[in-house]
Amino acid sequence: MATSKPASASKAASKATSAKAKPVKKALAVAIDPEESFARLCAEGALDKKAEDVVILDMRGISSFTDFFVIASGTSEPQLKAIAGSIREKVREATGQCPTAEDGFPASQWVIIDYGSVIVHIFHTEKRGLYGLEDLWNDAKRIEVEG
Repeated sequence: MATSKPASASKAASKATSAKAKPVKKALAVAIDPEESFARLCAEGALDKKAEDVVILDMRGISSFTDFFVIASGTSEPQLKAIAGSIREKVREATGQCPTAEDGFPASQWVIIDYGSVIVHIFHTEKRGLYGLEDLWNDAKRIEVEG
């Protein structure tokens, strides 16, 4: 049989606990753009597998088919495959989303993962310069990714 504390004892314990509690710092509210956060999540997935030259292009206002490009490079076909797998896994774990479409294979040295508002391009280093997406879309705002 459970015993209950008198009301005055509960209040005293509550006051003692709150007196010992550290004050909570209030964080400033920062507006987070969900599409940009999603693009950054994709970039993190690429960086987890040592992708090189990862960049995000903000395509809003200049493209009717997507909001962001994430562009990354790898130095071998196995690395391209690993980068693509890491991005898919990271996105699925964080959001439950699967790609709308995928195209290309590591052997083609260009893999595309389409999430609708974010399209990820994973190039072999040599092919990236050949296609020059950053030059083609040079009016897009470039978001640097640390990693």
